[in-house]
Amino acid sequence: MQLPQVGRVASAIEQLSTRLQPVDQERVPNALAAGRVLAEDLIADRPSPALDVSAMDGYALRLQDELPATLPVQSTAPAGSAPQTLHPGHAIRIFTGAVVPTGADCVVRREDTIEHPGQVQLTIPIAEMKLGQNIRRQGENSSQGAKLLSRGSIVEAASIAAVASFGARDLRVYRTVRVAVLNTGDELAEPGAAVEAWQIRDSNGPTLAAWLSQLSWVTTTQRQRVADTLSSVQAALAEQLEQSDAIILTGGVSMGDTDYVPAAIESLGGEIVFHRLPIRPGKPVLGAVLKGKLILGLPGNPVSVAVTARVLGEPLLRKLAGCECAAPRLSVQLTESDGKRIDLTWFRLVNINAHGELHLAQSQGSGDLVSLSQSCGFVEIPPGENGQGPVRLTLW
Repeated sequence: MQLPQVGRVASAIEQLSTRLQPVDQERVPNALAAGRVLAEDLIADRPSPALDVSAMDGYALRLQDELPATLPVQSTAPAGSAPQTLHPGHAIRIFTGAVVPTGADCVVRREDTIEHPGQVQLTIPIAEMKLGQNIRRQGENSSQGAKLLSRGSIVEAASIAAVASFGARDLRVYRTVRVAVLNTGDELAEPGAAVEAWQIRDSNGPTLAAWLSQLSWVTTTQRQRVADTLSSVQAALAEQLEQSDAIILTGGVSMGDTDYVPAAIESLGGEIVFHRLPIRPGKPVLGAVLKGKLILGLPGNPVSVAVTARVLGEPLLRKLAGCECAAPRLSVQLTESDGKRIDLTWFRLVNINAHGELHLAQSQGSGDLVSLSQSCGFVEIPPGENGQGPVRLTLW
């Protein structure tokens, strides 16, 4: 049975992914772990909080005592000090995060007191106070031995707090994925260079380099332009195989006489896993394995490059990185649809206006790099649909 077109895209990614192995592992200081992919679970080495602590600045006391409205202040408990023992009928001044004194069962906010030298007067009835009030209990966030972050997760800015609080001095992570970018085409000139009318400045190389630089678990090893000859493509592939885990090419994957990427891969012993997928833009895209390395051939048009790099390239690079989480995509609703539909999975550029509304971008097609530059991302419209229902959004 033939897969639905949207299923064929996912199947192509899966088929190629199964032929790839994650890169090697290494240990890094936890101060350098941000942005890396964990190669082991992060386990809590102690409870959080480690002891009962105060959630407020105030006064610790024992409700089970028969308390007068005014209490003698026994001492002060600052954060970072060892726990004290509360004397019956007394209060201990306490700061946020300080360990609750032994024997105390409640913390009264400082705002609910009147302070006197050596004494504190409670301004709320004792009957309205509750056991455990304003106390963060030992282990309420997590217990000792709990799994905080899973192997294969990326250490984001939000999760670095757990690494710093519970991790060892160094962590086992996957090393960064080494990626080379090869841009084929005799018509290409260096960005910023003077060009003839029949030449174009290379925008695909900078686009991919900029995208890869946002992936903290990737290192770009090389970015070069390659002439439209079989020998040039062969030589570039062979050279980059020695120093890269993945090679991303642009151009040279379609049906033209100078599209040498498929032949170059096969001549070097590579296996082409998929070539041409039911998508727009980017239908000629190619995925292959050569000596265990990922080879991804993207079409030459700039919108095709930007879209297929995210749709196909990112999940495959995540497999190499040991990452077991998918790139975030949002389910959204377009403010309006132009009603167009095609029999392919359609990735359409979008913009967000000042009111937060998502609109289709005005685009002249896969070569419209101006529209690409002005867009905020793209939505995925399934075959035969017109974008009037929920769609998946990928932001640049």
